[in-house]
Amino acid sequence: MTTTLTRLRTTPLRADTQFGAEIHDIDLRTADQATKQAVVDEFQRSGAILIRGQDMRPEDLVAFVEMFGVPEDHTNKAFVMEGHEKVYILSNRIGSHRDGVGWHTDYSYKEEPVMSTMLYAVEVPEVGGETYLADMVSAYNALPPERQEELQTLRLHHSWEYFMTNREDARMEITPELLAENPDVVHPLIRTHPADGRKALWVSTGTVKAVIGQEDPSDLAVLDELVDFGTQERFVFKHKWQVGDILMWDNRCTLHTGSGFDDQKYIRTMHRLWVRGDKPY
Repeated sequence: MTTTLTRLRTTPLRADTQFGAEIHDIDLRTADQATKQAVVDEFQRSGAILIRGQDMRPEDLVAFVEMFGVPEDHTNKAFVMEGHEKVYILSNRIGSHRDGVGWHTDYSYKEEPVMSTMLYAVEVPEVGGETYLADMVSAYNALPPERQEELQTLRLHHSWEYFMTNREDARMEITPELLAENPDVVHPLIRTHPADGRKALWVSTGTVKAVIGQEDPSDLAVLDELVDFGTQERFVFKHKWQVGDILMWDNRCTLHTGSGFDDQKYIRTMHRLWVRGDKPY
């Protein structure tokens, strides 16, 4: 189904759902202010946007995310672009391209996690290297009302230190300075979206070390249960990348993960930017 919004032509990311939107017939470098605002409005409604066929310089990418808010800095400074510190390079040429594998939401270990993540495709493999987005609003709505009510009482203890010492790839040396910059935080398991009040399962793998509000906080079974539930095929969009794609998702109501590829045969290079967020409630 194709819908017409203010100056935009869009289609859902999946034909069988209303999650996300592909925005057609737009050049972000030359778009006027009214069109840019329509893009922002679509993002707030849909939870994710895809815009293909873009030719973006680093400064164009920064200007694009500034439409949505303040660009956020990156915890790991090793692979930021020289002269453009808001742009992080994800590539099997220079760093860990497995950094985003495993269902998660970005920066969940911060008091104010990033509102959105944007990836711009520079080089893509012919096979593999897809990005998956899970619609956690639909997942929450699919739960029985009594289960929704139970989960409202739970909070998640997120820890960057726990994440970095237990992950398989791209471990970093945890200096006292980094630890001071990234203290543990506690966030609700059910998150309310500030744009319209819709609720989402706000679970993530890797950073959670305890579930507060249950008899044994160290038991993460409920987390595994909800991640498995929310990442069923009926809630997930699988994106096969093309060079020039921009995919941007709302971390307040989605989970995402990447898939592997033959890194001896193919090169995959993405530019990632974050938009600063607020405290979950």
